[in-house]
Amino acid sequence: MDESKGILTYKGKPLLRKDNLIYYGYFNDSHIIMMQVMETKEEKGLALSTRVRVELQTTDPNVRYRDRVIKKTEKDGLYTAMDVASVWLERALAAK
Repeated sequence: MDESKGILTYKGKPLLRKDNLIYYGYFNDSHIIMMQVMETKEEKGLALSTRVRVELQTTDPNVRYRDRVIKKTEKDGLYTAMDVASVWLERALAAK
């Protein structure tokens, strides 16, 4: 967590959550990850993500919204989704 700003980070990039959507990365970079929690289950009083959709998207404002998705997949659990998301984002940003 970035203590100075109070923003949760993963591998040095910010995580922003709104309801069941999680955005990973900087919006001013060329690409960003959008994760959508599709299913959850209750375990010991906590809601655990059981199915998560991951999308690598371009942040180019000149591209229509539905054309922004570069790659997408569904993963079982948030940990697996975050693992895929970090690899996809790093590769996309390195390919500039």
